Amino acid sequence: MPIKIFIDQGHNPVNPNAGAEGNGYREQDLVYEIGKSLEALLNANPNFEARTSRNDPDEILGTNTATSLAARTNAANSWGADYFISIHANASDLPDASGSEAFVYSASSPAYALAENILVGLSEATGLQNRGIFSRPTLYVLRKTAMPALLLEVGFITNSGDAQLMAENPDLIARGIYNGILRYFGLS
Repeated sequence: MPIKIFIDQGHNPVNPNAGAEGNGYREQDLVYEIGKSLEALLNANPNFEARTSRNDPDEILGTNTATSLAARTNAANSWGADYFISIHANASDLPDASGSEAFVYSASSPAYALAENILVGLSEATGLQNRGIFSRPTLYVLRKTAMPALLLEVGFITNSGDAQLMAENPDLIARGIYNGILRYFGLS
């Protein structure tokens, strides 16, 4: 049986639930491409089966932020995913803020070790700083998923270097995440 991984590309192309903007880019566009690239990598490996929350760049989930988030977790839960990875781009008032970080429901979740491995894989592939893992039980997608879930902030859209990397090398970022997933499952 393949390991089922649900990839949520955070945010919608327009409101409701549109993402951050910076350096001429939109979060929802960058993470859409990264998510589709990660899905292709996973589905090319017989150990995995992957699905994404948004299957084309213009797809809008829900009619408000709450129903948009619910559509994502409901899709993962009804599919019976083994793991849930929500991909985002971070934003900061500090243009120098850079790097990747992850959020999990709690440090005791199996998602914590998965997040650790993904952050190492991302850092090794991209050179982005590993900013660590934080427990955030209030996040909807971490509370409402029936499987270990993590929210990954790949880089800062408000940092010109991070934003350019996400925009120009979505496959490299996806490869870093994929390498981390392989590490977690002892498949690398």
